[in-house]
Amino acid sequence: MPVPDAGAHTTRGYLLAALAAACWATGGLMAKWLFLGTGYHVRPTELSGARAVIAFVMVLVYLVSFKRGDLRIAPRRDLPFLAAFGVFGLAMVHLTYFMAIERTNVPTAILLEYLAPILVLIVSVLFLGERFTWALPAGVSLSVAGCALVVGAIGGGGLKVSPSGIAWGLASAVFFAGYTVMGKYASRRFSPWTLLFYGLGAAAVFWLLALGGPASMLRLLSDPTRLAIVTTMSFVSTVVPFSAFLHALKYIDATKASITATLEPVLAGVATLFIPAMYQSLSLLQLLGAALVLGAVVVVQGPGLVRQDVPPSV
Repeated sequence: MPVPDAGAHTTRGYLLAALAAACWATGGLMAKWLFLGTGYHVRPTELSGARAVIAFVMVLVYLVSFKRGDLRIAPRRDLPFLAAFGVFGLAMVHLTYFMAIERTNVPTAILLEYLAPILVLIVSVLFLGERFTWALPAGVSLSVAGCALVVGAIGGGGLKVSPSGIAWGLASAVFFAGYTVMGKYASRRFSPWTLLFYGLGAAAVFWLLALGGPASMLRLLSDPTRLAIVTTMSFVSTVVPFSAFLHALKYIDATKASITATLEPVLAGVATLFIPAMYQSLSLLQLLGAALVLGAVVVVQGPGLVRQDVPPSV
């Protein structure tokens, strides 16, 4: 049996994490652009619930059609962990992020959510066996500082602060860090598709119970335009990025993956340059921030800095 190429696996992990960041950025821009003209106030809870249910159905159809083996889990005592992953690692990530946006604005919510690498670093070193080196805190510091510059926290006047908004934003960082750490912990026990399927299933059940049934979600989806918007978002900013990120965790450490995910605001900023309705030129400080985030990704992937987890060949 050939020995897996560690470099190829590591590159794949970074590319998958970058794909997740690109899709999250695209989903955020698409939501902002498409919902502008609907005249419908979207509540964070009903949007989160609708996305979870639709994404779950998409993953179910895919697995039934192409990967039925990933629907099976053994032993069934793993179900509580998968349920916790769905509620705390998926449902709450969506809810807290949208609540932070509603009470602040998108730049503030992004900046707060992407404090998550700090928490991921601490937990990964203490409990997941990552070796602490200068590259890890350096990469985290660069990525957080870069995000702050990109979203206008320094010199851009782009932040909007409120006590409840800050609380929800910090909560989004905690839950995104939890999603990353739980995903890394489970990466050797479950297929990424198994983890995503049962996680989305638990998230969907959670939202149906929290919303008192499907009525509010059906109200949101009753208009064909809104249905198209939420369905597209469910695929572009839920199924693809969350599955890509879970696959990335099979190849690279959790801290590296979370730092790579901070490319999201950078990619969102670049994308607005090509969308006339959203065009906004990037300032020198924002360009510096983008460079810092890219620098963070480069710093943490230096050879030999952190133990490489190479999955068995398949």
